[in-house]
Order: sequence, then C-alpha cells, then structure tokens
Amino acid sequence: MNIFVTGAAGYIGSHTCVELLNKGYSLIAADNFSNSSGESLERVKRITGKDIVFYQADIRDAAALDKIFSENEIGCVIHFAGLKAVGESVAKPIWYYEHNLSATLTLCKAMEKYGVTKIVFSSSATVYSAGNKMPLTENSATGQCSNPYGWTKFMGEQILDGAALVNHWSVALLRYFNVIGSHESGLLGDDPAGIPNNLMPYISQVAVGRREFLPLYGDDYPTPDGTCVRDYIHVCDLAAGHTAAVEYCAKNTGVEAFNLGTGKGTSNLELIRAFEEASGVKVPYRVQPRRAGDLPEVYTDASKSKTMLGWSAKKNVADMCADVWRWQKNNPTGYKA
Repeated sequence: MNIFVTGAAGYIGSHTCVELLNKGYSLIAADNFSNSSGESLERVKRITGKDIVFYQADIRDAAALDKIFSENEIGCVIHFAGLKAVGESVAKPIWYYEHNLSATLTLCKAMEKYGVTKIVFSSSATVYSAGNKMPLTENSATGQCSNPYGWTKFMGEQILDGAALVNHWSVALLRYFNVIGSHESGLLGDDPAGIPNNLMPYISQVAVGRREFLPLYGDDYPTPDGTCVRDYIHVCDLAAGHTAAVEYCAKNTGVEAFNLGTGKGTSNLELIRAFEEASGVKVPYRVQPRRAGDLPEVYTDASKSKTMLGWSAKKNVADMCADVWRWQKNNPTGYKA
C-alpha cells in the first residue's frame, strides 16, 4: 500500500517514515520545511536503505495537493502537518487556527476528490477537557480545551468525523501524550526551529551547551514536587502506533479514537533528573511563572490501544533520555551540522 505522509520531515513524521518503510509500505511524503529539515528524510533513507517519493509542498495549497494525488495512487493518509506547541498557540492563536484547520480541510477535499478513504490523524491529549480525572480514557470529556492548539486538534477531529460519516471513511484519531526520545541510531531526533517550545529538546540543548539554563514554568502546582506531570512516550513507540493504526484502518470503517501513552506520569523535575542520570551532565534550571494553558497533570489509560490496535509502549523514561542524549551529543546543532 502507498501511504501519503504529510509533515513527513518533522520529528514524529520522520520516525514514522522509518517504521512504515521497515514494515514494507511505500511512501509519498510532503513537507514545507517550516519547522523541519530535508536532512531528516535523507537520514530516513540512510537508516532504511529505501527511497521516498517527496514533494516540497504546503498542505494548505490545493493545487499542490492536486498534483500529489493525481500523480500517485494513495491507499492511506497519515496527517502530521501543522503547528504543535501549546505555549506558542496561546501567544499566536489566529496563526494556529489558520494553519492547522486550513491544512486539514484542504487535505479532506483532496481525499474526497480522489476517492481516498483511509486517514490516520495526528491528534493530541490536549483535546480533553481540563476537569477530567486521571487517567484519561477515550471516553473522558472533550471540547473544553485549555489552549488554542488543543482546540485546533479537537476541531480537526470534528472535521474528520463529519467527512467519515458522509463518505464512509476509515479514520483513526491518535491522541498523543508527550512525545520524546530519538531513533536508536542517533541519526534522527527532535530539532525544533528557534527556541524550543517543549521541555525535552530544551533540556538537551542546555546539556549540550547551546543554552545557558532551562526555564522551568511553575513549581507550585498541586503535584508531589510542584511541577507539571506528563505521560512521556518514546517517539519510536509512537511511530509503531501509527503503523498499527494503518493496519486497523485497512480492516475497518468509521471513526475511532486511541490514546497513545505509557500510562505513567513523570514530573518535570523527575524528567530533568532522569536526563542528568542518562547523560552524566548537570542541567541548570530557573523557576519561572506558570505558563498559560498548562495543566497540573496529564496521563492516560492506553488499554483501548492495546486491545484494538495490539499496541503498547515498550520504552521507559530512562530509555527515552538515553536516546535523546545520543542524538543531541552526536548532533549538537541538530540537522544544521
């Protein structure tokens, strides 16, 4: 089967391309490189020994999508393309709504036009409402998101739900928790443009000497050590979840949501200490005021994914930190080297 991967050069997209190629799928990939590097796809080819049909394109460009869909026989879409930082979405909400929703709508129109009926959507745990009890399940309340990024993912799910109902599509909504880790080769990793918006790439850039200290947003949350608690999942485990979702879509119709996480919460301070242990490097940090849109704790019950997808996370936080350090140590300036 040919898989069309949007946002393929990004952090999660590139790792998923490795997993798909190793599973025997053929890939058509697109990226506009707004927050990624073409070097990541060259490294995907190096790791797998396989080639990819690539288009440099913005998924909001209908003409570009028309060219891609007309030139390739696409069996399933995996939709990663979009902006992804909670804090940035609070500062730039209109920018986030315009980018993320336009991309999904334009992609759905192309799928309708060319009769493509299967899609795996890169959603997020941020679709869940703030008042839910932990752990979150797929039946936890949604639709009262705490930040614009979460709203764009929630609205994207609604768009796909409507399209599936009308067109009899097969849709897997993958609600990620906090993705960290790197490919075991040290060739692929998280390389955000500019100042990192997420905790782990900031930690690793401080450790490698690119930044002086880590800003730690809030130490007065109602958690055991006062810092936010998150469910961290290794990016390679997440990539395996996407191949499982493609297989699910091949056999089923309708819309199904799946939580992808480990089911275990780790605080910001615990993650810093785990990274220091894995790397042998001290990570200096300075406590800052709380950041708008951050919840005290978020972690999941991923039993539905295990039952219906046959998927579960394999790697622990120590593995994640070791792999991140291998990537950052070998690539101190990211793909720019």
